[in-house]
Amino acid sequence: MYRIKRLRKKPGLHCKRKRRFKATANSKHDRCYCAESVKPRFFSGGAQSSAAAPNQAWCGDITYIAIDESRLYPAGLKDLYSGEIVGYAMGEPMTKYPVMQACFAPSQLGDRRRA
Repeated sequence: MYRIKRLRKKPGLHCKRKRRFKATANSKHDRCYCAESVKPRFFSGGAQSSAAAPNQAWCGDITYIAIDESRLYPAGLKDLYSGEIVGYAMGEPMTKYPVMQACFAPSQLGDRRRA
C-alpha cells in the first residue's frame, strides 16, 4: 500500500476519489398539481394508465444531459392513456421555456392528437 502511494507520488499521480451523492431536488413536499379525478388513481401505486380517454391526463418531466462543459435540458410530455409522447423540447439553460414548448407542441401537431 505505501509502496504504491510512494510510486504514485513521484510522477505526481493522484487517485480520483468518488464524490458523495448530493440530492438536487426536494421531492418531500405535499404539493400536488394534478386534478382530483387523476390523483386517486395515479398516486395509489396502481397502473400508470390512469386516464379513461386520450388527452385526458398528461404527465411531464425534465432532465439534463451533460455535454462537454455544459448541459442540455430535454423536457417531455406523455399521454397517460396511450403512453405516447405528445410533446418534447430541448433547451440549454434550465428555464421554463423548454417545458412550455413541450406543452404547446401537441397543439402544433394538428388534429391527429386532439380528442
